[in-house]
Amino acid sequence: MTDLQGIAMSAAVNLVSALVFLIAFAILRLQPINDRVYFPKWYLKGIRANPAHSKGLVTKFVNLDFRMYLRFLKWMPEALRMPEPELIEHAGLDSVAYIRIYLLGLKIFVPIAVLAFAVLLPVNWTGRMLEGSHDLTFNNIDKLSISNIPFGSNRFWAHIGVAYVATFWTCYMLYKEYKIITTMRLQFIASSDRRPDQFTVLVRNVPPDPDESVSEHVEHFFYVNHPDHYLLHKVVYNANKLASLVEKKKSLENWLTYYQNKYERKPSKKPTTKTGFCGLWGARVDAIDYYAKEIEKLIEQEVAEKERVLNDPEAILPAAFVSFKSRWGAAVCAQTQQSSNPTIWLTEWAPEPRDVYWDNLAIPYVELNIRRLLMAVALFFLIFFFMVPITFVQSLANIDGIEKVFPFLKHLIEKRSVRSFVQGYLPGIILKIFLLLVPIVLMFMSKIEGFTSFSSLERKAAAKYHLFILVNVFLVSIIAGTALQQLKKFLHQAPSEIPKTVGVSMPMKATFFITYIMVDGWASVAAEVLRLVPLIVFHLKNTFLVKTEKDREQAMDPGFLDFAVYEPRIQLYFLLGLVYCAVTPILLPFIIVFFAFAYLVFRHQIINVYDRKYESAAAFWPDVHRRIIVGLVISQLLLLGLMSTKGLKVSTPFLIALPILTIWFYIVCKGRFESAFTRFPLQDAMMKDTLERATDPMLNLRTYLRDSYMHPIFKGGDIFFPPPSDEEEGAPLVPTKRSQKSSKVTSLASSEASV
Repeated sequence: MTDLQGIAMSAAVNLVSALVFLIAFAILRLQPINDRVYFPKWYLKGIRANPAHSKGLVTKFVNLDFRMYLRFLKWMPEALRMPEPELIEHAGLDSVAYIRIYLLGLKIFVPIAVLAFAVLLPVNWTGRMLEGSHDLTFNNIDKLSISNIPFGSNRFWAHIGVAYVATFWTCYMLYKEYKIITTMRLQFIASSDRRPDQFTVLVRNVPPDPDESVSEHVEHFFYVNHPDHYLLHKVVYNANKLASLVEKKKSLENWLTYYQNKYERKPSKKPTTKTGFCGLWGARVDAIDYYAKEIEKLIEQEVAEKERVLNDPEAILPAAFVSFKSRWGAAVCAQTQQSSNPTIWLTEWAPEPRDVYWDNLAIPYVELNIRRLLMAVALFFLIFFFMVPITFVQSLANIDGIEKVFPFLKHLIEKRSVRSFVQGYLPGIILKIFLLLVPIVLMFMSKIEGFTSFSSLERKAAAKYHLFILVNVFLVSIIAGTALQQLKKFLHQAPSEIPKTVGVSMPMKATFFITYIMVDGWASVAAEVLRLVPLIVFHLKNTFLVKTEKDREQAMDPGFLDFAVYEPRIQLYFLLGLVYCAVTPILLPFIIVFFAFAYLVFRHQIINVYDRKYESAAAFWPDVHRRIIVGLVISQLLLLGLMSTKGLKVSTPFLIALPILTIWFYIVCKGRFESAFTRFPLQDAMMKDTLERATDPMLNLRTYLRDSYMHPIFKGGDIFFPPPSDEEEGAPLVPTKRSQKSSKVTSLASSEASV
């Protein structure tokens, strides 16, 4: 169990680390050579150019204006200066909604912390229950928790009162924020520029037809069923192999550029490489000739594969992007059932073109449920087997308890400074290291599940990561930590007394979470703004690969908000704050520091650094709201279970009411707001269509939408895609190759499939 000196050690280490990162960032961002690393967003927008400098060689790399170093913290107020409407226009609604999660945390926990400190800390400190217990392991911080209240004391009503206030305040702030984000989303959609996804739906599971190709079948179906609104379509090709060839060619071109640059710098010696994997083994050959020949081979393979994809009917998938003449027509199609058989002609809003994850469009629709079942099983085993390293981390945090049972280990940790470091810093940093690979695995699992957009992939991966953190980082840490912390008492008491011991010792796990918050929420956030890895990668590319200004732009990596990683991490802090606000409120200031610091850092990052990979208009907010509600319900159930071990049975009806009221609140919010995130109101669609026709009567939507959903592999090439066979607007007759007999057979088959 981490004691006061351990927490002080952890605080010192993490504060020093954060301060070093911030000072390094403040200095490095002023150097001209690093300008593209710390301000890439302005370069992408074409607003910023290479920083001005004198003709001196040194000033091309180093800023010699010492007055700027005196204002090295200027970036902090600058990060808060941009007003929110301008920030939405600059960075998008997704980014603004994301940083408002940190702001929501401050709005919730600052008032709760003030109340909890004023009411609960005096109540807990004067309880004096732990001082009379000789078989429990505790420290002075634990005296500030509910564990210091005697069994059956009326003091517990103070904790119940704080739980009620925290619940109502949290729900009030959640409702207000949900309303604000909903309004921002509707205004953003209403005021946003014309986008292809506003007119387009993704159609999947197109049924096979014996007489028509997929493209002809799609055209025929929508001309018949949406005669006044259908405009055009793009069938989906299975171009995954072609895409892999293109990526491989780009990689080889980078190596060729690298060796050409190397040869230009030193013409006296021709560069060589080995022909084996990554140049590690095989015959040594001339590197430039080798990569040039390999690229020629890939170009031939690419041309052949492209020809095959365009001419092989098997390469055309039973899916298409269908565009309409109006937003109203697209909304009707996307939000209605197209056939009496609900398993075919499945329509949904198309992601915006840059949001499409093309690889997963090649997955047959019938496989999706099987894939998702397999990934659900895989997620269960991942969570289950990860309990072992979590338990190991908890063993490091409970040295006192282990010493009592295994006294022969005592000589290893006799030194106070070593013990404080191990308890106060090591568990948090080891847990952080264990969690590094988990988001990558979960994103890979989400891709296997077959979601067709980056935004949906990130939301699903975030849902998995949230469940993983909830089970392993929170629940397993509490259970394993409690068992190890009170190991001696567990081994020598009757089974009927174990729940009571857990009830006393569980609040004392707050000390472990305090150390984890400082590692993950303080030092890691400071490291985020430093961008050490992108800084090193940029200079390596700039040294070895960059020849032109365009190369330098490609070497610049602005990164993006990794929602699948960051949002579940925020939810852990909401969960910890809600669980411990009425149990061990001393944890709240550490959480508040995290929310305030992260809000400042990520606001700076979305202004100056991160690029938008896609724009979903804050479609993820219902997930954020739901997870905070889940954390609130968990905190109420844990408090209910805790009170059941404290001898205050009369409190049970009062505590049972809290989760019931919270779930009712969630249902109300879901009915009131969620439809704005899943549906596009027909009234708003008609309004935008009418306004657009009035302001731009000469708009040619066919030209605007024609290439929007073409696979990126085919863009920029001399590839001819035949136009729809009927170009007449509103043609009364629909051309089809289907015979009357086969049409009847197809209709009969569809009817039988729907039974």
